[in-house]
Amino acid sequence: MSLPITERGPARVAVILKGWPRLSETFIAQEIAGLEARGVALEIWSLRRPTDKVRHPVHDRVAGRTVYLPEYLKDDPRRVLAAWRKARRLPGYKAARRKFLADLRRDPSANRLRRWGQALVLAAELAPSVERLYAHFLHTPASVTRYAAALRDLPWSISAHAKDIWTSQPWEVAEKLADCSWLVTCTSIGLQRLRELAPRPERLKLVYHGLDFGHLPPPRGARPRRDGSDAADPVTILSIGRKVEKKGYDDLLMALARLPPALHWRFEHVGAGELSNQLKAQAAALGIADRCTWHGAQPQQAVFAALARADLFALAAKKAADGDQDGLPNVLMEAAHQGLAIVSTRAAAIGEFISDGDNGLLAAPGAPDEFAAALARLVGDPDLRQRLASRASEIVRTRFSFESGVDWIASALGQPSFADSLVAEATGPEAIVPEARAAE
Repeated sequence: MSLPITERGPARVAVILKGWPRLSETFIAQEIAGLEARGVALEIWSLRRPTDKVRHPVHDRVAGRTVYLPEYLKDDPRRVLAAWRKARRLPGYKAARRKFLADLRRDPSANRLRRWGQALVLAAELAPSVERLYAHFLHTPASVTRYAAALRDLPWSISAHAKDIWTSQPWEVAEKLADCSWLVTCTSIGLQRLRELAPRPERLKLVYHGLDFGHLPPPRGARPRRDGSDAADPVTILSIGRKVEKKGYDDLLMALARLPPALHWRFEHVGAGELSNQLKAQAAALGIADRCTWHGAQPQQAVFAALARADLFALAAKKAADGDQDGLPNVLMEAAHQGLAIVSTRAAAIGEFISDGDNGLLAAPGAPDEFAAALARLVGDPDLRQRLASRASEIVRTRFSFESGVDWIASALGQPSFADSLVAEATGPEAIVPEARAAE
């Protein structure tokens, strides 16, 4: 049952994030809002200040206070020094320092020193009422949380996602998994990877993000039956995501350029990212720049407006050169919820939601010709778009509600010794979230 924030008392859980709020991490804000709605008293500790100029409505539903740690130790040396003086008197200081020095020997970097300094500030400034630490992302936030938890002798847990799983060093992942009480992750493929490294794999759980349907706009009605034959009324192809390598926008642009000349289409993109100029130059070189509209980062209202006016959704995800890859992008579920047909790839955990020919079309990652063929099928066939979209919407609504997942996390955060009960229920990933679809 939801409790008014004034009745929850002081924060019992500190949530450690890399940045807050962030437009690209709506799934985290959704979870935090859901935890508060279930009476979890929490506060947010962010490793950096926000860079986005706007917020989603879900960010405004979060009532817990936000504290910003010094992003760089040189920015606030007095605060860091005061924290060190206080932290070194904590009973867990020697144990935490041993963990840090062991990590520093294997990773002698400025980033490692920064994580220790941020952990000192976090541990020194936490209120006595905080009973547990909970880190989103297995890399930097979990490092800071691990040290701070040792300093304060508190239980801590992790929510792992995508890049943090695939680009973290195995030795460091194993040590974090040995120390934490429990971990949740949002894909079956990620769970399998982490279980290979975990000394206590029974304490790892699969919890899909899902969608909070109660706070999403309703899907629009029947969409126009555009088939790409009318130059004055082209089919709108939409993609939403950060302009980074793993999203495959270079492949998507090549696929668009290879669509049959007789098909009339336009492309819209929503999202920021480091490859913005490069992708615009690529579109120009391919001769399709006049068909492409780049909206940049947008608040949730504009995102759903784009979903409403589109005819189909495309995401050409792949593994990046550094090993980074997506998990199961929430934007695919949002597109399905809004009634859009989807073309994507078999990369990462996308196949845990999309089955080729059943509720979407899938191509091999890094294969623009194959992706172009799938796009062409959907651009020219409104009946196929409708069939695939209806099936995807059904799967989202019946198997990917976020309710049971956030219920599990809320219960786990509310019990400091919750990990003791996990061994008994560890019967495989399919048993963790009953509504979630297991990998096929």
